[in-house]
Amino acid sequence: MMNINRRKFLTQLGAAAGLGALSDLERIAAAATLGSSQSKLLSEDYRALVCIFMFGGNDANNMVIPTSTTEYQQYASGRTSVLALSQGSLLPVNIQNTPGRTFGLHPSMTGMQGLINSGKAAILANIGPLYAPITRAQLQNRSVRTPPDLYSHSDQQAQWQSATSYEPPRNGWGGRLGDLVAAANGTNSSSTLISVTGNNLFEVGTTMSSFKVSSNTQFGFDFYKGGSATDPLSRGVNELLGLHPANMLENAWEDIIGRAIQNQQTLAAALAAVPAFTTVFPNTGIGGQMQTIARLVAARQALGLKRQVFFASIGGFDTHGDDQIDTQQRLLGEVSGAMTALYNATVELNVAENVTSFTSSDFNRTFPSNGKGSDHAWGSHHLVAGGSVNGGRMYGTFPTLVKGGPDDTGSGGLWIPTTSVDQMGATLATWMGSSVADVNTIFPNVYRFATPNLGFMK
Repeated sequence: MMNINRRKFLTQLGAAAGLGALSDLERIAAAATLGSSQSKLLSEDYRALVCIFMFGGNDANNMVIPTSTTEYQQYASGRTSVLALSQGSLLPVNIQNTPGRTFGLHPSMTGMQGLINSGKAAILANIGPLYAPITRAQLQNRSVRTPPDLYSHSDQQAQWQSATSYEPPRNGWGGRLGDLVAAANGTNSSSTLISVTGNNLFEVGTTMSSFKVSSNTQFGFDFYKGGSATDPLSRGVNELLGLHPANMLENAWEDIIGRAIQNQQTLAAALAAVPAFTTVFPNTGIGGQMQTIARLVAARQALGLKRQVFFASIGGFDTHGDDQIDTQQRLLGEVSGAMTALYNATVELNVAENVTSFTSSDFNRTFPSNGKGSDHAWGSHHLVAGGSVNGGRMYGTFPTLVKGGPDDTGSGGLWIPTTSVDQMGATLATWMGSSVADVNTIFPNVYRFATPNLGFMK
């Protein structure tokens, strides 16, 4: 072990132990022996969901903007010259189900414009955490319960990721979905939930948690060369794994690290066999995450997987006093480029109809500016993309962009959501193959809404 302190070495290796806690990836190798007819069936039955979380609270008022004369003037007047984007800079999108109303995207989102106009992406309007449907009058006279701690980053992130707006969340809706679809993966269920951006509540299930992979597909044990290796680090790991201590905690550590190494080797071998994409991914953090997800999707047959839930993220959207215009130009451009590249890669892999990506964020931001940026708000707009999306449409109700108007919580330009996170999630869970009973288990509050399935998935 050279001069490495044993306790310190155990601690450093333990930091990567999340690989082993999910266990049994080593059994995945057997899936590589599937016959051709079985592989074809697997490919046809595959479904993957990709959550892209925009941490900090994306200002969706500048992501989806009305372009008809009257509504654009309401927008420009309410946002003033500090935040309003020029009408000519907006990217027109062909929304088929809003007769008499036209919309544009933020000028940096050319990729998403193309996906919407080709029917491969849709807009989800004015979504947010809700306990039940609520009107402005009901909110103001407090006759309908609202989610606790509105406008708080941590609380709203938790409510978006958990779809729990009535009690402290213990798990996430992606994790609960993973619990119920993992059976489709047989013994290979440890790859059902994969995060390419570290820990998150979204993928915490009641029986499962996420398998962590970095965006460069390194796993933390890449220094380990195997049981017969003679380099000092590999030899030291082998010696530790061969101790078989009597102490319960040390024995558990040995078991976790051993399985983590096996898991890494299995997944790394599957990824090594994935050919390079012709699709070009943006050289950004979120672009790298989407490329890693695409590679994992490409390895689905070798891993024997039919259902997967991925989590990716991008930060920087908390634009209180920042130059919000420049910040959003960069961040929304990165999101658009990454989502578009992921879609193009799924076309290349012939699984475009099997992979759906969608955006989430803490909350929207206030309609009026606070000087240079904007403050915390509530209802927000989001995007969903994939070959199974009923695209070129808007789902939900776009708010009236008037301070103190019918969709404002009061007079500050904070939109009351007209569609719940539960409804959005229930629609995606149904596409993943969940039964009505399973959907009600994942989203126990969705029964309060008249249309649990919003219809944006085929």
